[in-house]
Amino acid sequence: MTETETELDPAAEAVGESPEDLDDREAELQSQLEALTVERDDYLNQLQRQRAEFQNYRKRVEAERRQQVSAGVSRLVESLLPVLDGCDAATAQGHSEVAAVGQSLMVALGKAGLERIDAIGEPFDPTQHEAVTIEQASAATDPVPDEDADSPDIAAAATEAAAPTDAGAPDHADEARQVVTAELRSGFRFDGRVLRAAMVKVRTG
Repeated sequence: MTETETELDPAAEAVGESPEDLDDREAELQSQLEALTVERDDYLNQLQRQRAEFQNYRKRVEAERRQQVSAGVSRLVESLLPVLDGCDAATAQGHSEVAAVGQSLMVALGKAGLERIDAIGEPFDPTQHEAVTIEQASAATDPVPDEDADSPDIAAAATEAAAPTDAGAPDHADEARQVVTAELRSGFRFDGRVLRAAMVKVRTG
């Protein structure tokens, strides 16, 4: 091996180094390795954060898209509720041919997420029912003559029936005594949200 080749050979160089030089070189290499490891971990953390941010962005965009679609369908369904009301009214008058149209429309809208709100016989729920008439249970079984309908005493009794009788009782206790006895207009939910409250008649007591 020539002298020039010996100078270019790292192994030959290392053989000629003292133990102190080898320790210094090892410490330097160890320091470089640690620096590269820190830099690698930093890049990895940045990549993971960017990936998480992108996934969150994609989920947010998808959620907003679903909300926009649902809102559009909800507006369309709401615009068709008067058609269902008309079909219900025609069916109540005995027009069976209209009943089939109403049922078909309800089935189609039901697949999109529309459902009727149960009313008759159910406890009054102000979040789902709109009370048009409130009467006492005694008034339902023992009607007051027509000439007394406008009497101040009757009006006061109706006011007392609508007001809570026990101020210290929880709200659900009062609602439990209020039962829907008739449905004047159907109510609907869409995707679990009340689209239109049912218009009902309520008996208290």
